[in-house]
Amino acid sequence: MFYKILLSVFMVAFIAACSTTPKGTADSSGSGSSGTSSIDPSSGDAAILDDLINTPLGGPSSASASASIKPGSQEDLIVNVGDRVFFAYDSAELDADAQELLLYQATWFKEHDIQSITIEGHCDERGTREYNLALGEKRAQAVKNYLNGLAVFPVINTLSYGKERPAVVGSNEGAWSQNRRSVTKVN
Repeated sequence: MFYKILLSVFMVAFIAACSTTPKGTADSSGSGSSGTSSIDPSSGDAAILDDLINTPLGGPSSASASASIKPGSQEDLIVNVGDRVFFAYDSAELDADAQELLLYQATWFKEHDIQSITIEGHCDERGTREYNLALGEKRAQAVKNYLNGLAVFPVINTLSYGKERPAVVGSNEGAWSQNRRSVTKVN
């Protein structure tokens, strides 16, 4: 009984220690400034608000990291557009999100005068090796056909890995949904 009470007290203390400080509470440094800042867009702080909105989520360090990426490279594609299209189970059909991403990719290819790309088709672990290789090829072809329909003129190669190169290892829907994909590679 004593251990149950002790465990309960410990859990309450642990949970209390994990709580956050509410907004508007002064920090403990005694400097009089609050731990949070509020910006009123109607005041003269609009420039500060714009700077906050336009700062990357990773902060200034990620801005300098993206500045070191060579324009037109695979890393540039990943950071600025995205290189993956995801598919439903046992499907090679492009949904609206996939079509939107491919439209951005097509624009990026034209802006950077990309001459050659490879579309890799991937599947989750379910199904036979042969079936997944065929499905991966259908997915890669679906992406290629859509990009060709957008008048993207680089050489587009397709390649199927089936279930051989999972992005996420696991036997659950979360892993499977990440593995049903196509990946665009800049050659």
